[in-house]
Amino acid sequence: MYHKEKSIQLKSSASALYNNLSVLRIAPRSLTYFSVVHANMVNMVSASWDGLNYSHRQLQSKEANVATSSSLIMQAAWCVLPFREILVLTSQKGIQMYESDGSIMVYWHALDNPETPTAQAVFARGIAAVREKYICVGVSSGSVLVFDVPCKGSNVTLSEVLEEHKESITDMASECSGSLDCIADMVSADDSGNLCVWKSGEYFQLLNKIPGFDMTCSSVKLWKGTVVAGYGTGQIRLYEAITGIVHAEVNAHARWIYSLDIAPYSGLLLSSAEDSLVRVWHLSVNPETNSVEIVHMYNECITDTQICGAKFCDGDGYAFAVTGYDLSEIIRYTQA
Repeated sequence: MYHKEKSIQLKSSASALYNNLSVLRIAPRSLTYFSVVHANMVNMVSASWDGLNYSHRQLQSKEANVATSSSLIMQAAWCVLPFREILVLTSQKGIQMYESDGSIMVYWHALDNPETPTAQAVFARGIAAVREKYICVGVSSGSVLVFDVPCKGSNVTLSEVLEEHKESITDMASECSGSLDCIADMVSADDSGNLCVWKSGEYFQLLNKIPGFDMTCSSVKLWKGTVVAGYGTGQIRLYEAITGIVHAEVNAHARWIYSLDIAPYSGLLLSSAEDSLVRVWHLSVNPETNSVEIVHMYNECITDTQICGAKFCDGDGYAFAVTGYDLSEIIRYTQA
């Protein structure tokens, strides 16, 4: 179904973090941007679709009023809003927002560090663009910060703080099918596996809280009103967002799942884990029962590699890219 393409070399290797790969497709310029986190740095690569031209940029974690920083970056992801694309970096110190090519920092938000050191680390992790103007970012305290982003300029404001989780946020996702019929448009996950389903608006409204089973939910997606969650057990669970009913449970991997991704137009689901496997599944809605069904389509073994990121490169799932811990390359596959 897929065959391997020429890999893209990175300036440095990938850290062992959940969801450690972000992809932004820029159709008007026939370019694809890739970003991979390494320690206190983000490796960005701009690749032309013909595979002939590559451009590299490295972004460092910054702190307010400090020239250099040793603060570890936890995640980097592009947030696509209707009028602009923003690259968001989360670290142990705060949240940075850049223009999509990484050239200009738009906004910096410092995290509150306790006066007296505590056992719990402070960091931000989990990034999602929601509807027309919101970028939501998770924090180690369990809070979700909601930023209101203007169409242009740097007048970003923190509009709301959502306080439902008690454990560190691991990942967040917004409705990716483009359907305006879906009431739920964001889901957040935490270290204990709890999921919160939200509806955006002038204020965010909690629609449902799906209990975990004391196993980390490391990656989560939202598609056609269905929450797709990947766990440390190697399982993937499909829940109806509003009711929390389980549509399906799949023993997808033998080890901890590190990332999930969905191609919204085709319903293809990509999963990757510590077991060196990348698997492609197909999601479909059964018209009779209105439940979502999952079928296994393809798998690829990347030998002796702890996979930490896997993303589709387009909305149809025609191509996908993979990163692995300590690998200084992005491995790419396209449909045969």
